[in-house]
Amino acid sequence: MNKLTSKLKKEYPQHLEQLQHRTKQALLRENIEGIVIHSGQEVKAFLDDNTYPFRVNPHFKHWLPLIDVPNCWLIVNGEDKPTLIYYQPVDFWHKVKPLNESYWGEFFHIKILKQASDVDKLLPYDKKGFAYIGSHVEVAKVLGFEAMNPEPLLNYFHYHRAYKTSYEQECLRHSNYLAVNAHKAAKQSFLNGDTEFEIQNAYLNSLGYTTNETPYGNIVALNKNCSILHYMDLDKNAPQAHQSFLIDAGANFNGYAADITRTYSFKQDKFAELITRMDTLMLNAARSLKPGLSYVDLHLATYHEIAQVLAEFDFIKVSADTAVDSGIVSTFFPHGLGHHLGLQVHDVGGFMADERGTHINAPEAHPFLRTSRVIEAGQVFTIEPGLYFIDSLLEDLKESANSDQVNWQKVDEMRAFGGIRIEDNIIVHQSHNENMTRDLGL
Repeated sequence: MNKLTSKLKKEYPQHLEQLQHRTKQALLRENIEGIVIHSGQEVKAFLDDNTYPFRVNPHFKHWLPLIDVPNCWLIVNGEDKPTLIYYQPVDFWHKVKPLNESYWGEFFHIKILKQASDVDKLLPYDKKGFAYIGSHVEVAKVLGFEAMNPEPLLNYFHYHRAYKTSYEQECLRHSNYLAVNAHKAAKQSFLNGDTEFEIQNAYLNSLGYTTNETPYGNIVALNKNCSILHYMDLDKNAPQAHQSFLIDAGANFNGYAADITRTYSFKQDKFAELITRMDTLMLNAARSLKPGLSYVDLHLATYHEIAQVLAEFDFIKVSADTAVDSGIVSTFFPHGLGHHLGLQVHDVGGFMADERGTHINAPEAHPFLRTSRVIEAGQVFTIEPGLYFIDSLLEDLKESANSDQVNWQKVDEMRAFGGIRIEDNIIVHQSHNENMTRDLGL
């Protein structure tokens, strides 16, 4: 048994105990006997017999690290040993994944399902007391479920998902480990003068992944493409000259995601100086994650610091305070500071004030903020400030009444570089913050 597996084996029982406790509390509140969690099923493309890449239900992989097997089911009531219905068909067309129970199998009653349509024989006969949790509501209806994804139940689970158990934190550390190594390979590929497509392949080869195995579509952008926030094109042709490189890419481990972004300059130039300054800004924000602080307040403080960077580098002709008051900073930093991270890249519960799901709105001036929640120990966040030179936003600003606040000559000199985003993954502890990404040397 290797060191990682040994850690997971040690931490997993407490993780399962915590999930059982949460489930029991939720079921008591909603007067439900139990839940049936569907891993999901493959979905065929329209008028085709090929399926889209399978993505497991996050509620399912919260309980156990089965992330690539459709047609599985979990029966849970918060007290008894959960039942896993594992799909293992007899199939000569496709490779059938054998059940690898590893460190978690002893905690489940395991039943083998050989034909997906026979699952009703293994599910509770009377489903009135059970709630279905999954995306295939039409399947649940056919099976006889009456309660499907009850909102109060999901709100409770989503709110508490923000608090990561020791097992979950260990999984997140390892997903960061995988992603950091791949990021280093991608950086070297950029410095070698490779195309976006080749850099993407260097990243995937380091992980041993196909494109469908990353937690989200990688953003691999050169030069001006760095200004496109969700750039996905992967140009196979090399630009005339390599100037800048932005990569936003992650990894998966046991269903837990890493989400890391780095920006590089090909030369030691003004853009490289700007990257260094933004890196300092990012680390300041990461250190400022503290229990009891609203994430909104952290975003607003970082927003003001980005205004200071704009002033320091002479991109604006006014003070940082004036730039904040006029709102022109949003042209250069149009997204939120970060988000919860876990079973999903943009993990759920970011706007919840309580376990009933009371919504906390993001400030009207910052609509793209992905969490408005109070920071607490045990939560995991990304911190990802950005500074971009986006043509469409700059044109809007140039035509506005605030155009004279901008040093357009300095801004125009940066357009070819696209922009900067730097993103780390941080666990908030009561006494300190654990920057998983930096701890691994990226």
